[in-house]
Parts: sequence; C-alpha cells; structure tokens
Amino acid sequence: MRQTTIGSVYDEWIRMKRRMVRNSTVATYSTIAEKHILPALGSMHTIDDAGMQAFIETMTEEGLSPKMVKDVVAVLRMVMAYGKKRGFTEWHDWDVRMPPSNGTGDVRVLTYTQQRALMKHLRLNFSLRGLGIYMCLCTGMRIGEICALKWSDIDMHSRLISINHTIERIYDRNNWPKRTKVVINTPKTASSRREIPMSPDLASMLRPMMALANADNYVLSNTAKPVEPRIFRHYYQQLMKRLGLPPMKFHGLRHTFATRCIESRCDYKTLSAILGHANINTTLNLYVHPDMSQKRRCINKMMRTVMREEK
Repeated sequence: MRQTTIGSVYDEWIRMKRRMVRNSTVATYSTIAEKHILPALGSMHTIDDAGMQAFIETMTEEGLSPKMVKDVVAVLRMVMAYGKKRGFTEWHDWDVRMPPSNGTGDVRVLTYTQQRALMKHLRLNFSLRGLGIYMCLCTGMRIGEICALKWSDIDMHSRLISINHTIERIYDRNNWPKRTKVVINTPKTASSRREIPMSPDLASMLRPMMALANADNYVLSNTAKPVEPRIFRHYYQQLMKRLGLPPMKFHGLRHTFATRCIESRCDYKTLSAILGHANINTTLNLYVHPDMSQKRRCINKMMRTVMREEK
C-alpha cells in the first residue's frame, strides 16, 4: 500500500466533514489541526505509540491544558481512522498515557455574598448588557444564547424564554485578514433548543422593557445587530474588575446558576433540561460544585441517620 501523508489525509477528511457537520464544528477541527497537528505531524505517513506519546508530552510541556491535549488527540484519531478506512495509511489506535485531568480548571462559582452584590448592582444600575448578566444568573444561559436572544423570544404571558439561536465566532481560513467570522446558528442539539421559566424577579426587570422593545431586535443591543460574545465578555470582565469581584470566566455564571439550583435541592434531571444538556452526566460532571459547607451537611445528615438507627 502506497501511504499518504497525514496532512493529505487530513485534507480529504476535512472536505468530507464539511458536507456532514456544522460550520462551527468544522472550524473547531480546522483550528486544532492547523495549530497543533499539521505543523508537527503533517509530513509524516503514520505515527506509532512511542511517537504519539512523545507528541502528547510535547504538547503538555508547551502548556496545553489536559482538555486541549485530549481534543487534539481526538481529532487526530478521527483523521487516522478515516485514512485507514480509505486505504491511505496503516494505523492502529494508540496505547498511550494522557495527561491527568484537572477537573473544571479555573472555572469558579460566585459565593452567595458575591452573587448578591453583583445582582444588587445590576438592579440598581440597569443597562441592557447588565440585564444579560442578570439573565445568565437567573437562567444558566450560555453566552452565545444570550447574545442571540431577541425580544420575540421572551413571552411575558407564560413567563418563558425560548432558546432558538446561538452566536459563535468561528475560525475561517478564507476570511483574510481576520481569519474569524461571527455566525448565528440554531443550537447544536435538540435539547439545547429549549424553554426556560423566568423567576418573578427576572420578569419584573423585563416587563418594562417589553412594552417598548421592537420584537425583532436583539435584547443586548435593542437593535437589529447583535452584540457578539467577545464584546459582551469584555464588558463582563471590566464590570467584575470594577466591582472588586473575582476574575471569573463568563461561563462561571452558568456554573454559579447550576450550583445554586443544586444547593436549593433542584433535581438533576430538571436542572439538566434547564441547562440544555443532552445527557444528565454532563450536568453531574461539570456543573455541580459542592463546597465545604455542603460536604459537612451531607456527612452530618448521614450521621444523624446512622445514630437514629442505633437508637
């Protein structure tokens, strides 16, 4: 068999993927391949266990997170499996050690005191972008979902917010010189397209705006043009800095919402539906952050049960 280089196999594979998956998914694959795989391995015909282990260790030494290393390996594995199936290259799946996971990394959650301070400031100093932050704390919406939200997605009669679209900035190698572009898509999965109930507190903030807003406008801008996620993220970061709150990623607001729901004894299945997860395990693995007080309550509750049984 005349073997083909990994770079050539990738070119064939990504052309096939463009016909099958969303543009944002293709952009993710392309970014990973062009930044990490092709410069190191593109001219090779295959890679064995030892070579793959060395590649993993090099990525780790260069500072890539365990999750990113895992993503790079996953893309390369798809490319190599495709090449083997088409007869372009010889390959067997690697027996390698992956770097240990660091869990949720630097994604934090706000304490009760921090959350109350932030929400109080947002109520007293109303702005549309501040409303977006408030909505995330009340609904757990993703940043792209908030940026894509229109006034028409909000139903004050039933007090429901419909998640129908999301905004993403994706890699586009043909978009010179920017190399990225903003796209508005439907959510990636059926479960992400959902309805979220409004709390009375959030409804009271939205009601005055609904009487004045154009239904076709985006909420964060109140115009026909949306605010893109990186601009909204910058606004959030500056606000947190100004208020003396921790430099937490915007996604930490979603984690904070989920954690508060768990602390309020919301069942995991319901929370998973609110967050738009296709699998409840995603909710359990990523969005449940028991703090020390919760751990104490859990142990104390267990011991009270044991002691009652003894009596």
